[in-house]
Amino acid sequence: MSATLIALLIIYQIHNLYYYVENTNRKLTRFLEYIKYSDFASGFAADNRLGKSFRELNDAFNEVLEAFREARSEKEEHLQYLNTVVKHVGIGLISFDTDGKIELLNPAACRLLFISNILTLNELADMHPELTEIIRDLVPGGSSLFRNNEKQLAIQATEIRLRGKSFKLISLQNIQNELQQKELEAWQNLTSVLRHEIMNSIAPISSLVSTLNDIFEEELPENYQDQEFVEINNEIVDDIREALSTIDRRSKGLIKFINAYKEFTHIPKPKFKLVSVKDLIENIVQLLRNDLKQKQIQFDYHIDQPGIKVSIDPELIEMVLINLIKNAAQAVNGKENPTVQLISKVDENQHVTILVIDNGPGIIPEAIDQIFIPFYTTKKDGSGIGLSLSRQIMQLHKGSLTVHSNLNERTEFKLTF
Repeated sequence: MSATLIALLIIYQIHNLYYYVENTNRKLTRFLEYIKYSDFASGFAADNRLGKSFRELNDAFNEVLEAFREARSEKEEHLQYLNTVVKHVGIGLISFDTDGKIELLNPAACRLLFISNILTLNELADMHPELTEIIRDLVPGGSSLFRNNEKQLAIQATEIRLRGKSFKLISLQNIQNELQQKELEAWQNLTSVLRHEIMNSIAPISSLVSTLNDIFEEELPENYQDQEFVEINNEIVDDIREALSTIDRRSKGLIKFINAYKEFTHIPKPKFKLVSVKDLIENIVQLLRNDLKQKQIQFDYHIDQPGIKVSIDPELIEMVLINLIKNAAQAVNGKENPTVQLISKVDENQHVTILVIDNGPGIIPEAIDQIFIPFYTTKKDGSGIGLSLSRQIMQLHKGSLTVHSNLNERTEFKLTF
C-alpha cells in the first residue's frame, strides 16, 4: 500500500512538473512570437492554479509587452511627425537607394519638378534627364545648381544608412526669386556707381566745352573769317589752356575707370594647388616688409599651425593679401605706433583663416556694408575695385572675405578657406 501511494505521488509530481514546464515553454514561445510579429496588443492572463511564481512571470511578460507597446507608439508618433514635416516643408526631398529605387518623394519635390508619384530615377530621367544626371553624380556633402527657363534649383546631397543599406537624400530648393532680387540689387548698385563716375567726368567736360564756345563767341569779331589774323589776349589763352587741361584730365580719369571695370569683370579662373600657409605668408612678409619698414610701420606676423596646407591659386591669393596689407598701411599712415599684423589660424569650425589687422582709425558703420561694392571707395585716389575684386577671388575659392572694425581701435579683414 505504501509503495502504491509513493508511486502515485511520484506520478502526480511528474505530471505537475511536466505541466509546469510545458506551460512555461508555451508562454515563452507566445511571448517571443508576440515580439517577433510586433503583436503587443495581446497579453498573459493570470492563472492562480500555477502558484505565485507563475503570476510573477505573467506580470513580467505583460510589463515587457507594455514597454514594447509604449516604445512602438512613441516611434509611430515620431514617424508621423516626421512624415508631416516632410510633406509640409517647402524644400523638395528625394531619397533613393543604390539601385535608383525612390524611397521618399515629398509634395514640394513633386511641385518643383511637375511630377506625380514615381518609383525610380529612370522615370525621373525620362522627364528631366539633365537634372537626373546631376542628382546621380552628386557626391554626398556636395552641392550643385540646375537652371532652366523657369527656375534655378540649389541641389544638395547627403548619405543615410538604414538597415545596412545606403540611401542618398537630395534636397531641391528653388532660389530663382532670391537670385533675381540679389541680381536686381547688384545691378542697381552697379548702375548707381557707373552713373556717378561717368557723370563726374562728363559733366565738367560738357561744361568746359560750353565755356570754350562762349569764349570764342564773345572774344572773336563777327567777321573773323575775313581776317587773316585774329589777336587773342593772354587771359583768353590761359582760360582755354586750363579748360583743355581739365578736359584732358577728366577724359583720362574716365578711361581709367573703364579700364578698372574691365579688370573687375575679367578675373582669371583659379589654378588650384596644395600650398603651405606658412610659405604663403612668409612670401608676403618678405615682399612687403621693406616697404612697410620705410614707412615706419611695425609689421608682425604669426602662424598658428605651420604645417597646415590649403588648396588655392597662390598668385590670386597673394594679390588679395597684398591689396589688404597696402590698404592697412594707408589706414595707419600718420597714426602713432602704426601696426599691421598678418595672422594665420584655424577657427572653431576647423576652417583655415588668414587675418589682416591694423590699428588705424577704423571704418564707419555706414561704409562697412558698402566697401565691397565695385567702384565704391573712401579714398581720393582709389579705384574702388580692390576689395570687391578680393572678395570675388575668395568666392572663386569657395571661401569668404569679411571685415570687422572698431572705430579708432582696429580693423580686421578675415580670409576664410
